[in-house]
Amino acid sequence: MSEIRSVQLELLRHGPAHNQLLSPLTPYLALCGGDGPVTIHMPFEQRQLLNRLERLRYSTEGTEISGGQREGEVREMGEVLGRVLGQVPALLSELGNARAERGKLVHFRLSLSAFELGLVPFEVAIAPDGFPGSGSPLFLQSRPPISLTREIRRGQPLPVEWNRKPRILFAFATPAGFAPVPAQAHLLALRRAIDPWVKLKDKPEDRLQDVKAILTVLPDASLEKIRQACLTNEFTHVHILAHGAPFDQAGDRRYGIALCSDTDATKGDVVDGERLAIALMARDSTGASRYGPTLVNLATCDSANVNSVLTPGGSIAHELHAAGIPWVIASQFPLWMRASSIAAEVLFDGLLKGDDPRWVLYVLRQRLRTDSPGTHDWASIVAYATVPWDFDQQVDAFRDKQTRSKVDVKFARIDELVGANEDGTATRASRDSVATETELRTLCASIREDLTAWRADPAATASAKEKAERLGMSAASEKRIAIAYSLLSRMEESKVAYEKSRDFYRNAIATEPYNHWVITQYLSILATPVLAPEEQAKSLAKQYGPWWVATRQIAEWQLRNATGHDRAWALATLAELSLLGVIYSESSFDRDDAMNRIVGLCQSIRDVSEDRFPVLSTSRQFKRYLNFWCRKDWEDLAQAAVTALADRS
Repeated sequence: MSEIRSVQLELLRHGPAHNQLLSPLTPYLALCGGDGPVTIHMPFEQRQLLNRLERLRYSTEGTEISGGQREGEVREMGEVLGRVLGQVPALLSELGNARAERGKLVHFRLSLSAFELGLVPFEVAIAPDGFPGSGSPLFLQSRPPISLTREIRRGQPLPVEWNRKPRILFAFATPAGFAPVPAQAHLLALRRAIDPWVKLKDKPEDRLQDVKAILTVLPDASLEKIRQACLTNEFTHVHILAHGAPFDQAGDRRYGIALCSDTDATKGDVVDGERLAIALMARDSTGASRYGPTLVNLATCDSANVNSVLTPGGSIAHELHAAGIPWVIASQFPLWMRASSIAAEVLFDGLLKGDDPRWVLYVLRQRLRTDSPGTHDWASIVAYATVPWDFDQQVDAFRDKQTRSKVDVKFARIDELVGANEDGTATRASRDSVATETELRTLCASIREDLTAWRADPAATASAKEKAERLGMSAASEKRIAIAYSLLSRMEESKVAYEKSRDFYRNAIATEPYNHWVITQYLSILATPVLAPEEQAKSLAKQYGPWWVATRQIAEWQLRNATGHDRAWALATLAELSLLGVIYSESSFDRDDAMNRIVGLCQSIRDVSEDRFPVLSTSRQFKRYLNFWCRKDWEDLAQAAVTALADRS
């Protein structure tokens, strides 16, 4: 279920995208929603707008522009642009409808084809009369929150693959003649952002390998260094920190990025958007190209500044987006160093957690407005974005994967603390100390907090299957917490965790009654010695025997047409249910038949699974019956399963 409402405004005119100056006489066709087109005019002459934009550069020709003058210019231009947007009745209607849907973000998609419109700082717009938040900056208000992105009209949709394993390239450069860039502050911001996905170790140096697997740092960056890095690695995010610098092209003044020279790191090379796009979308000598980055963040002054519209080619951000990079975030004015550091922190912290980038942009503008006072850095941020029809689902899938990965990192640390092996055994000695128990409690509380937030995510209610899966993962996590506490001989905490696990599985069954995996895990938890001592275990068959029979039937039905992973999981369920027959089948249990079924099913799991995960996961579960849920009745059955899964002959 999406919590974002999309509103698109498309501005068109006749003629080529370039070689057209702004003029109040030029008609633009505005398309919004299902209403008919409306003709609007921009109330700026080209020279007039350039002069006004110059006053937003903090200084011009060595003369500092006073804060009052800048603030007045931002306000006046915002009101003018608000009136321009107010000329589109359908836009007012769309935003009015969005205001009624409280809690939802409005994604304002501004589609532009004309280069001269790229000069117009729509981000400063003040809401006109009749619009939500009338009289306040349109993209800072909270009722409703509105996030603005720009996009380029295309003949074919630009493919976007958001759900990729994150890998970040951080490239920075300070050529001779330029002030040092705040590389250390940006590196710390990136390091904090990736920290939840870096394995927890006693010594910081032991984490370095994991850090390098996520973050690549490229100092004294040149265009060739960036090209080589993108040719040999598949980066999902590229963060470039450098100074913006003007250059002349065919007699026109444009803005580029001041990187280091390929031949001399102390010298500069002002790179335009076209050259940078070629480097980021690097191809080898055969023409093969790796995946280009999904998102590029340019912490560079004027990286979204068009400046000249006479010749083809827009700003750096425009060029990168046109070259096929789905998301490009840049600055249309000079950006203060503190603001660039805030932007790096907010962007990458939100993006890596799996937050929707449209929400992240909205939060970023608000943070810059509050934490960078005396500036208009909040209005400087420009985002070029492609949002396909399934973008919400892609973002949800990425957030799920990041949440699972973050929890896995914490469980890996717990296993290390308590002496548990990855395969479900406990052969390593635990660290018996107060510090170990304190860290364990902290990690368990953090895992529970992460999973609570995950279950409360709106996507969790999108379907019964999704909700049941999250409840099931919460139950499995409580099971691992229970085992960890038992290895430290904290049996009371262990029992509480087992009870939480049982309750989560029960809720998952209520949500999706036909999920054979969830029911099997519920029956498994009920039969553990902690929750069902020997005398109580005997009564389980009478109460839950029919559940056991029904679950076997459901798994066998699903097995008939299942392939790949689905088939492997159905086989694993049937193997575990065969073991649980010791408890739930009463007097009809045939041990020899159960033994043969378990061995045959486990061998089939090996045969049908293309990767090792279902095999390893099933083996780990059966080892729990051997090592943590010890009962004489099922010991030989569990051992047979483990042996069959390990047999490579």
